[in-house]
Amino acid sequence: MPARLPPQRKTPFAIDPRPLDECATAFAGLLACSRALRSLQVPGLVEANLPLKERDRGQTVAEYVEALVLLQLAGGTCPEDLLRFRAEAALERGLGFAFPTPSAARKFLLRFHDSRLDLLRPERKRQRSFIVPSSAAVQCLQRVQEGTVHQIVRRYAAQQRAPSIATVDADATIIESHKRSALPHYEGGRGYQPLLAVWAETDLVLADQWRDGNVPARQAPLDCVQWAFAALPSGIRQRFFRGDSACHEADLLHWLGDPERSREPAGRIGFAVSAVHSVQLQQALRAIDNAAWTTWATEVDGTQRQWAEVPFVPSQRRETKDAWPLRYVGLRLLKPHGEHFADGARRHYHAVVTNLDWRGDKLLDWHRDKAGTIEHVHDAVKNHLGGGHVPCQKFGADAAWFKLSLLAYNIASALTGVACADDESLRDAELKRLRFHLIHVAGRFSRSQCKMRLRFLASPETVRRILKVWEAFPLPTQATAFR
Repeated sequence: MPARLPPQRKTPFAIDPRPLDECATAFAGLLACSRALRSLQVPGLVEANLPLKERDRGQTVAEYVEALVLLQLAGGTCPEDLLRFRAEAALERGLGFAFPTPSAARKFLLRFHDSRLDLLRPERKRQRSFIVPSSAAVQCLQRVQEGTVHQIVRRYAAQQRAPSIATVDADATIIESHKRSALPHYEGGRGYQPLLAVWAETDLVLADQWRDGNVPARQAPLDCVQWAFAALPSGIRQRFFRGDSACHEADLLHWLGDPERSREPAGRIGFAVSAVHSVQLQQALRAIDNAAWTTWATEVDGTQRQWAEVPFVPSQRRETKDAWPLRYVGLRLLKPHGEHFADGARRHYHAVVTNLDWRGDKLLDWHRDKAGTIEHVHDAVKNHLGGGHVPCQKFGADAAWFKLSLLAYNIASALTGVACADDESLRDAELKRLRFHLIHVAGRFSRSQCKMRLRFLASPETVRRILKVWEAFPLPTQATAFR
């Protein structure tokens, strides 16, 4: 009798090299993402706002947008990953169109580039950093983004959860790239440095601005912030803004704190941004008496977090008390006796500039919470979607690809926030977990009474989750017969 091998020391099957010729796909869960995207009227928004000339044959502009968004939701990070779907006949049948080839997708992205804008760049000897304006087609994608945000908010309203508060968090991030067109950034590498604005309460990206790597985050952030607030729906009753020291910029703070803003339907914009560490501000912080510092929290390593009002009047342009109320709240990090920071100091000083009258500890905790929103979006877009990849050397095409990554992020956020609102395991799930439980699900099409039906190879719990997507994102269904 032959010896029996333990199960984990053998493979109990052989591979049949013949492809499985069935109407099945390993990405059946991706059709749930398509359902949400179409229910949010993204194809209609593309057709209405993106005036790219349609071709007589091949995919439409709306189909290109949907294909590239679904590619990134499935885990693809570059147009070449579209080859993975070329053999997915069942997935194409469920979508109603075929995925484009990588070369066709690249040509589509190149249609967002306007070579005339490159002529606006000044000579590097005269001006090193320059913000290239967005092409008309990229600006149209921003309107698609705005419309998608409004549609998602309507889904929240249908569940009696319409948000009335909007906190906009803005921050820039670095996209590494070794392409010749990439410029050096402040960390020593080469790449791009887009600026993002995120709606914290809904986890939705409102706006972005694609920038060269050598453009500092503090250079002209006002445009992106204005686009973000313009993208908010009309039902908002309170508006706030948070940012790091890159947002401590005169034009931006003047716009945020304009007294005329209180006459707008949503009222004024309450803001808090990290103050730039000028020599004068550092002197004002160190001059505060020890008794004026209030301890409100102690970190795990024993570092005390203390706050105090800072009697500081800045000298920058437009930053005077006569223009509008300006308040500086100081933060002191105090190490326990005998311990020091890495630079040898026992105290570190920081400050926040604000037009809010909140208590200092509440204000500083609220301002610190932005790290859990904007940094999370940066990580997801760069590491779990295609935003960390630059598809070509054309500025407008790269800007469009990045904006499609943000659109994919908003679709994923709508899936977890709307369809999975009652599912604690997926309500705040990261993209990789969402893929594991919802997107990377196998399914098979069958014919019943001359109609197409989709059956999932998954647990009953997974099927229930997909059915919740169908309920949360209603869409007419027309089951068609097999040919």
